[in-house]
Amino acid sequence: MALLQIAEPGQSPQPHERRLAVGIDLGTTNSLVAALRSGVAEPLPDADGNVIVPSAVRYLADHVEVGRSAKDAVQDDPFNTVVSVKRLMGRGLADVKQLGEQLPYRFVAGESQMPCIETVQGVKSPVEISAEILRVLRLRAEASLGGELVGAVITVPAYFDDAQRQATKDAARIAGLNVLRLLNEPTAAAVAYGLDRQAEGLVAIYDLGGGTFDISILRLTRGVFEVLATGGDSALGGDDFDHAIADWILAQAGVSSDLAPGAQRTLLKIACDTKEALSTTESVALEYGGWRGSLGRAVFEELIESLIARSLKACRRAIRDADIDAQAIGAVVMVGGSTRVPRVRQAVGELFGRQPLTDIDPDKVVAIGAAIQADTLAGNGRDGSELLLLDVIPLSLGLETMGGLMEKIIPRNTTIPVARAQDFTTYKDGQTAMMVHVLQGERELVTDCRSLARFELHGIPPMVAGAAKIRVTFQVDADGLLNVAARELASGIEATIQVKPSYGLTDGEIARMLEESLDKAGADKAMRALRERQVEARRLLEAVAGALQADGERLLDAEERAAIELQISELQQALDGQDGDLLARRTKSLSDITDAFAARRMDASVQAALAGRRLDDIEE
Repeated sequence: MALLQIAEPGQSPQPHERRLAVGIDLGTTNSLVAALRSGVAEPLPDADGNVIVPSAVRYLADHVEVGRSAKDAVQDDPFNTVVSVKRLMGRGLADVKQLGEQLPYRFVAGESQMPCIETVQGVKSPVEISAEILRVLRLRAEASLGGELVGAVITVPAYFDDAQRQATKDAARIAGLNVLRLLNEPTAAAVAYGLDRQAEGLVAIYDLGGGTFDISILRLTRGVFEVLATGGDSALGGDDFDHAIADWILAQAGVSSDLAPGAQRTLLKIACDTKEALSTTESVALEYGGWRGSLGRAVFEELIESLIARSLKACRRAIRDADIDAQAIGAVVMVGGSTRVPRVRQAVGELFGRQPLTDIDPDKVVAIGAAIQADTLAGNGRDGSELLLLDVIPLSLGLETMGGLMEKIIPRNTTIPVARAQDFTTYKDGQTAMMVHVLQGERELVTDCRSLARFELHGIPPMVAGAAKIRVTFQVDADGLLNVAARELASGIEATIQVKPSYGLTDGEIARMLEESLDKAGADKAMRALRERQVEARRLLEAVAGALQADGERLLDAEERAAIELQISELQQALDGQDGDLLARRTKSLSDITDAFAARRMDASVQAALAGRRLDDIEE
């Protein structure tokens, strides 16, 4: 009798035929790797049963240490031991120097403007250092699962820009990982909680990690996770709590803040241990530099109150962006080890008017959600169901137009992946090339936005100004990475660029961009209107100047020409000022006074075209 091979619908008939994929939470302070085993997503432990890998890398002369042993050596070997490398990802050397004494490394500029660190093994970039952590996680996963991985979903802060996301993908490639997708950390947390609870409705994800803060407002509906709005601070986290305690200790002990790197690391470790202890006790005894004392929870909460307030401000902005009331949010999910601080949970509960959810370990929830998504993307059926994850872009994308204006092509909080196109034209007669300047930001002027890339479109057929039609297409993939293409529709010539800036936004730059866009919206609108009127005036002046040169002597008498030249002079004077209404009036005056001249030129052109031709020829 033949035997039937039986398997659950949508599942592989044999365990070894499952495609092995993992979710990785590459954190500022700690990292984890998780996978689905027996239908349950769980973090994968090392040989000693530890699931958390401290995000620390130590370079020795003949080998590299990653994890707990590296973290323990941070005081003794501060120059060769790198922690919180996530804060360096996708940034420039000038950005990093703004952090000052928080990063006691020997920085040098890399070829790609990336801040590299001098170590005993030579100069190392943040991408290479992150790759060491990812390599350890990959090897752990392959040992635990018993096979080679087909890929991984790696989580990133929702506020990571193009440069930071690309740096993360590069690190994974160096570590031998195939990136199935970069997934926003808040969305990963929503996956974990949504599947466990079959949640529907609006959910806020408050993610306060070691070095970054994210807030996302999501709508959950039967497996569809849609991000309505996102915000945060790329330079706010538990590390800042540690520094607040460290500064307080120095002040109490009367010790200068100008510490040697090893002493600074020792102090920060004391501060971190104190912070963690105050989550469960009311007071912690301290000793430093001959000073003895204690730090109570109430004083600690005062030290970090301004930092918590920064996170709540971002929360309020995200609620406004989502166009909802805080009371409409049905659940608040806490993510990140820093949310264990009681005052953080209390403040978040007060803002949203409900007790935050902390059922899943906040250190593990992101990796668990990433593992669930990785299993799906690897092609392993999950009870016949699929997950649809709809993330958003954090800042508007656009390009520069005449007058130094930012023309938004994809507004912020647009769901990705997305493609948007817009048609533009030439400014001057006979123009055969166009510079495309790609920008990111919320302000109206180019000078107030961030430049992402520039490229040129050549070979435009020479035409009169405004006749050419150039279609510019922006495409943002599921990882939040941008491609821009420009195509002249008549000839079909095309130029494209994949936007890969060499470093990311400076600390707090995204938050500053959003705040300025709100605070200066009125001024920006007025300035944009002025710039548009200036562009219109210049185009009219160029057109009239060309017409006068070609036909002024033939078609105008002296009085008419003098009147037009007077209006030209007055318009040029208005161009030098900032009065948009005056500029609009004088533009109209010049346009009105040249209408008759334009009509004569048109009549003369028609007469010249018809000269010597018979009516019968024209009718034919």
